[in-house]
Amino acid sequence: MAKINGFKAYDIRGKVPGELNADLAYKIGRVYSKLVDANKIVVGRDVRKSSDELSEALIRGINHSGTDVIDIGLCGTEMVYFATPHFDADGGIMITASHNPPEYNGMKFVKRDSVPVGYDSGLNEVEQMIFDNNLGDVSEKKGTLRMQDVMDVFIENLNQFYDPAKIDKLKVVVNGGNGCVGAALDAIEDKLPIEMIKVFTDPDSNFPNGVPNPLLPENRKPTIEAVIKSEADLGVAWDGDYDRCFFFDEMGNFIEGYYIVGLLAKSILKNHPGENIVHDPRLVWNTLDIVKKAGGKAVVSKSGHAYIKEKMREVNAIYGGEMSAHHYFRDNSYSDSGMIPFLLVLQLMSEEKKKFSQLVDEMITAYPCSGEINSKIDDPAAKIAEVEEKYSDGKIDKMDGLSVDYNDWRFNLRMSNTEPMLRLNVETKNDEKLLKKKTKELLKIIRG
Repeated sequence: MAKINGFKAYDIRGKVPGELNADLAYKIGRVYSKLVDANKIVVGRDVRKSSDELSEALIRGINHSGTDVIDIGLCGTEMVYFATPHFDADGGIMITASHNPPEYNGMKFVKRDSVPVGYDSGLNEVEQMIFDNNLGDVSEKKGTLRMQDVMDVFIENLNQFYDPAKIDKLKVVVNGGNGCVGAALDAIEDKLPIEMIKVFTDPDSNFPNGVPNPLLPENRKPTIEAVIKSEADLGVAWDGDYDRCFFFDEMGNFIEGYYIVGLLAKSILKNHPGENIVHDPRLVWNTLDIVKKAGGKAVVSKSGHAYIKEKMREVNAIYGGEMSAHHYFRDNSYSDSGMIPFLLVLQLMSEEKKKFSQLVDEMITAYPCSGEINSKIDDPAAKIAEVEEKYSDGKIDKMDGLSVDYNDWRFNLRMSNTEPMLRLNVETKNDEKLLKKKTKELLKIIRG
């Protein structure tokens, strides 16, 4: 099988211009139109310096294949997910490298109805056709290009997920990381009764305040400081293409994405009892407990957006959540969103008349977790086999890496899709001491 640098499990991503450039973008446009047999494709882009050039080349390639393009310009990934079905398009492409450093860029792909396209579901064919220079003929009739601002209809579409009348006058720090979310926050600000304290909401391709990745501890500091200084009720930070948002309580504590899955499941099941909730297998006990108490049914899926979305469609789940802060909604074309969780949390805090810490502290105490710990390993597969042998007396599951359950603790260990790295997650039942002990014990084996 041909290999072209930048083709990953879920998207295309690489350094510009070495791994991704205008020439490759043009070829992708030609080939992707052919792959999805498209008459019309939506294209959007993030704030990166290279995004304009890549967008222009991609659109030219699509047009040369005879396919029309609706260019929605600077946007978030979820706006492409929204615009593709909204315009009855046959596909959508978002030019973004999300939270990667400035020298990177990439592309995320969907088919009709925003069904995701990953390496195993089409990108491998795109790669092979480009490798073979099988671009097809340039169409005699070129496709058209239409520029379309979708911000207003995108914001209006969010109304189905929340009720602004049920949100209190909260004070909220919003950190855009100089990515793309600022325009969406500006557009929704006068529709919400909250006071927004804006941090780095101006798009800036230089990322002067660090790459927009709130998972990096050093990138959390501005949000934490702003929450404490302004005595805010909540802090929210987004990644570069704002398909993920991250939460901080009123004391500035960063809250693991795992607990947000339980929180959103609880919020949604309140109004939709009995529905299916999909979750990933890395950390599970809190989610299982919350969903059961709220009258829903928890369904586990292999992690990764393509798998979660496929499982949600299969079981008609109303919501799916991953501890990595990807949250998916059935009424959002089963797609992930960084805006909907933000709005649902505001409403839940207001309805329950509780501080954010009060909403999550009970879960954190009941099911403490290690958070994801990464270790670079020369032979990850051999190391997983060694760990499996050591913990062979536990209940073993291999849906996604290695999961081992005991009565009072469990762990998941999985390989990275892109580098020689193992990712460990450990959780216990109300036992912080045991959590530390078992995490240390596992890391000694993994790194030893």
